[in-house]
Amino acid sequence: MNDAKGQVGKRQVGTTVIRNCDWIVAWDASTSSHVYLENADFAFAGNEITHVGPGYLGSADAEHDGRGVMLMPGFVDIHSHTGHEPGWKGMLEELGSRRLGQSSLYEFMPVFNIGPKYARHACRVATSELLRSGVTTICDLAAPREDWVGDYETTGIRAVLWAMHRSGAWRTRNGHSVEYDLDTERGDRLLLEAIKVADEANKHPSGLISGYFGPAQIDTCTEGQILGALEAARERGQPIQIHAAQSIVEFQEIVRRTGCTPIEWLDKIGALGPDTVIGHCIFLNDHPWLHWPQGNDFERLVRSGAQVAHCPVVFARRGIALNTLARYVDAGVPVGIGTDSFPHNMLDELRMACYAGRIVAGSFTAAPTSYAFSAATNVGADIIRRPDLGRLAKGCKADFSIVDMSNPYMQPDYDPIRSIVYSANDRAIRDVYVDGRQVVANGQVLHFDIGNDIEMLRQGQRDVIKTASERDWAGREIEELTPRVYKIKHPDRTGG
Repeated sequence: MNDAKGQVGKRQVGTTVIRNCDWIVAWDASTSSHVYLENADFAFAGNEITHVGPGYLGSADAEHDGRGVMLMPGFVDIHSHTGHEPGWKGMLEELGSRRLGQSSLYEFMPVFNIGPKYARHACRVATSELLRSGVTTICDLAAPREDWVGDYETTGIRAVLWAMHRSGAWRTRNGHSVEYDLDTERGDRLLLEAIKVADEANKHPSGLISGYFGPAQIDTCTEGQILGALEAARERGQPIQIHAAQSIVEFQEIVRRTGCTPIEWLDKIGALGPDTVIGHCIFLNDHPWLHWPQGNDFERLVRSGAQVAHCPVVFARRGIALNTLARYVDAGVPVGIGTDSFPHNMLDELRMACYAGRIVAGSFTAAPTSYAFSAATNVGADIIRRPDLGRLAKGCKADFSIVDMSNPYMQPDYDPIRSIVYSANDRAIRDVYVDGRQVVANGQVLHFDIGNDIEMLRQGQRDVIKTASERDWAGREIEELTPRVYKIKHPDRTGG
């Protein structure tokens, strides 16, 4: 499948048929839902699906036996930051700020961020994880960086480079309050740069890389920057994405500035609507942590048609959860799923979305598996205005995974989606195709090797460890900031 080192393999010429698949998670347009097909055939030509169903009778240039496998649509990761998140492994799993709403955003993430020279290595490691967990489309939200396109073009994944802009960053000097270094002129300039970067990405000849843009966070952008991005996105038939209602600190900051909750303020300025994707959208006024009854954020959200990027794992680590997946979906809010953390494993996110929703609601009905799976496939695709993704149906792009049903974790196979979400995880994903090209074979990524990238990430983390005290407000060393699970015991070399 490799043309040469560093290049993505050519797409299969002609029609490929996979016959007699044990299961196909197919799209039923009449019900706007996925359905199971048993002992069915699947065909694609070039980058397009040409047949999903029993008895394929057309010509075939290549045929494969589908017995013992399940085909499912490629996942759409609606929200991630791949250029730095893998560098946090081992550091941020059990860390939050005691006096800043248990978030790690303000006190710890700036301390632990690996330098920009490691961004490509982090991106490649994350992309490897994404592909092996069945993700075929990644939305990478980041400040534009040099050769961002180049980070992805050799990997084979479908990448949405979502260029973020803001007026400045935040910091804490004391561990219990947050300050903002905001420069409106800088933010205005970065908005224009983000639009330019996105427009350039959309010209990429592969068809796999596209560019979107949006304000990074509600508390780091001005009203004009949010509305300016929204106007430009509408001109391009795109949505914006903005982090909002993601922390108690942010909720209180927006109330302090505007007298409105984050959702109320977006609504007030005209930015809450079907062209806006809200990253996280957890802390509505009725979230049980807030006790803010003087509001109706949920009703506003529902009426607006705004969409939500739900990233359950990173928040669950800090004891935080959406209230709840079923409530949002049942009310008609489009919810997609993002990784937003390490490891970049969509199946981890689906399982956590279901478990966390049920725990918060105290009900086993609060987060059905179908809601999470749809969020990660067709709903995520619709959010980025790509109805040809996230579905196995004639005319859609040939983005799909092949699941090994012989894997012991997939058996018995009464319900194979439940088996892969709750039991097998990525262990059962055998092969992955993006745009008709195979990018994973027998669980191994085909077109790039991350051995050197791992070593570079190790170096990046060592750099962080050496200099952490210089960035921490209290001058703490790494062992104090994030103690290991167990202390390292050094052998007694004295013979005593």
